[in-house]
Amino acid sequence: MDRNEHVRVAVIGSGFGGLGAAVRLRREGVTDFVVLERAGSVGGAWRDNSYPGCACDIPSHLYSFSFAPNPDWPRAFSGQRHIRAYLEKVADTFGLRPHLRLNHEVLMARWDRAALHWEIETSRGTCTAEVVVSATGPLSDPRVPGIPGLDTFPGKVFHSARWDHEYDLRGKRVAVVGTGASAIQIVPAIQPETGRLTLFQRTPPWVLPRRDRAISRAERRLHRAVPITGSVRRQLLWAVRELQVTFFTRRHGGPGLVERLAKAHLARAVKDPGLRARLTPSYRIGCKRILLSDTYYPALARPDVDVVASGLAQVRGSTLVAADGTETEADAIVFATGFHVTDMPIAERVVGADGRTLAEAWRDGMESLRGATAAGFPNWMTIIGPNTGLGNSSMILVIESQLNYLADYLRKLDDLGGRGSDGGADLAGRVALDARPSAVRAWNHRVQERMKRTVWSTGGCTSWYLDGKGRNTTIWPGTTAEFRRATREVDLAEYDVIRPFRDGPDDATTSVNEREVVR
Repeated sequence: MDRNEHVRVAVIGSGFGGLGAAVRLRREGVTDFVVLERAGSVGGAWRDNSYPGCACDIPSHLYSFSFAPNPDWPRAFSGQRHIRAYLEKVADTFGLRPHLRLNHEVLMARWDRAALHWEIETSRGTCTAEVVVSATGPLSDPRVPGIPGLDTFPGKVFHSARWDHEYDLRGKRVAVVGTGASAIQIVPAIQPETGRLTLFQRTPPWVLPRRDRAISRAERRLHRAVPITGSVRRQLLWAVRELQVTFFTRRHGGPGLVERLAKAHLARAVKDPGLRARLTPSYRIGCKRILLSDTYYPALARPDVDVVASGLAQVRGSTLVAADGTETEADAIVFATGFHVTDMPIAERVVGADGRTLAEAWRDGMESLRGATAAGFPNWMTIIGPNTGLGNSSMILVIESQLNYLADYLRKLDDLGGRGSDGGADLAGRVALDARPSAVRAWNHRVQERMKRTVWSTGGCTSWYLDGKGRNTTIWPGTTAEFRRATREVDLAEYDVIRPFRDGPDDATTSVNEREVVR
């Protein structure tokens, strides 16, 4: 990166959110942008998570961009390798490579009130940008619990998102900590190789059949020859999941039916009543993310697998001690314990207009306006921000809705700032939008009021959707169609418009900004 390079937009991250933002920028005619990526290649979570068995639990044709359909998905639920290849193809197809700045980790971003732009310090240089799009994603920084004595463990330790492919698991005593979406893929994938596998389970998940299958050559040929068939397939998958949302957001008998299906799935695979009891959840289905697998329960029923119905509490050398006192010897520990979701690490590196970091602003819980902008952080937009997550459908749908919001945000800046047809704007014509605190509060009040009646609040569990105060700052409590309508355009009444302060007719000072409220 050229020192002090200035761009109109800086995108942080090159997963689905970052690449999607880059494509949308180009489609909107914005070419003055960079994509800052800390790793050496694109892919985000689908680059970092390469553990055995890694695959998506959303159908392939729904887990892809609507503007970049892939008729050649090989399976109904695609594996990590194919999803990562898809993202690489998106970068090539839409000409994003010249905009990529690989191995550029963002170390700090500061809002310059005088210049009305962001100063961004990266591991490979600095730049400034009028607008920053943070697309680091909620699944980017692994979370490893602080287990007493872990530093005394003589064996191998790694997180599922940092899999050590050089370490040979064959014949080893392996402990897997966690029972989320990664663990239920890892356990059946590695179980045939390990000498003995022990699963530490604080809370059993609800698991439904996966129903995965290969997509036939005939189907793929049809989707290539008649693209609308792929679109119809995508729409059908979307519609089914839209209907399923009512199971989670309204009180009726739907969850009971799904629970019976899940219990029948468990009973078919696990005949031991003791093990089956340990694997049966005590909370309502949907309170935690519903998992899909046809191989997880059969793997746990194997004689060389132990299920400890308690979390890992302590490590004494090679002895692992559960909270219930169970002791297990292990050669390796795999933490499948998720990510920093409600405390995004990027927030500690972002300094807003009043000198506070985003982490400090979110000390009492993450809040944003329509899942995108935060008060006190002008021209900063988050893709997959607070309360944009989904419990049962494709996050790509949310991302594309937020890209609509981003596009209109840039249009509003153009209209307010008088940016020329070449995209240029000097300081005098520059403008910023800052979400009004009252608008942020009103939006989050609406979200949290709706959340009260959902299974995520009433289901009787503690999930990674909740922050340290027990508030759900992760999930969107409605359909994707509702979210799309809510983010179709920017309402300027929800923003303060910030302009440079003029001392006289020809002088724009750098000390004070003028704010105007559009009503």
